[in-house]
Amino acid sequence: MSVNWNIQLFAGLSERFGQSAISLPLEKSTLTVLELKQELISRYPAHASLLAVSFMACNQAYAVDEQTIQAEDELALLPPVSGGEEPSTGIASAALEQAKYVVTADPLSVDAITALVIVPNNGATLTFTGTTREWTHGTRTVRLEYEAYVPMAVKSLKQIGTEIMERWPGALCAIAHRIGVVDIAEISVVIAVSAPHRDDCYEASRYAIERLKQIVPIWKKEIWEDGSEWKGHQLGPWNPTTTQL
Repeated sequence: MSVNWNIQLFAGLSERFGQSAISLPLEKSTLTVLELKQELISRYPAHASLLAVSFMACNQAYAVDEQTIQAEDELALLPPVSGGEEPSTGIASAALEQAKYVVTADPLSVDAITALVIVPNNGATLTFTGTTREWTHGTRTVRLEYEAYVPMAVKSLKQIGTEIMERWPGALCAIAHRIGVVDIAEISVVIAVSAPHRDDCYEASRYAIERLKQIVPIWKKEIWEDGSEWKGHQLGPWNPTTTQL
């Protein structure tokens, strides 16, 4: 008796397959990530090159090739990616923490996101704002369209915040990213960082930006006057299982 393996697809993968998920009937209910990817490549050889460089997510966490996974796990195949003190306990603290890491289709407020990290003990605050630019290497962009594996993206943003607090004691971080259509000059991402001292603040802000590109499953589709293309991480080989920069 065969077992159905259900795998979510995103960005360029869902476009290639023409659907947001695939169901793969297999005899085994337990496989390694590599074995499942090999099964996919054997069934869909036309997409072998993209499948080979994509990463598997298992229960909203990146899974390495040798990891064992089950058919009942929440599985997703991710193409290369592109982007006062807190209350100590209780519901208010949880709500504030959730507000600091957001993936949303709504417009972003730089002031509101920055305010989340301004606290009495931190004397430096930096905010990075990413917007859609019109021209890139002589090609005119009409708009960008962002897609995300939302629950995993939010977890990854929180992970970045945790890494920053561990590396720069006292530092705070808030990150919000748009999904959907983002027109020319509109804001796609806001990263706010505060720290006791400005040197740490500069370093932590850059770390957050680069780490977002490295591990957060968000993709952008560049729409031009004469075509379109999904864009992911553009700084070299993509390996989101790398622990830190």
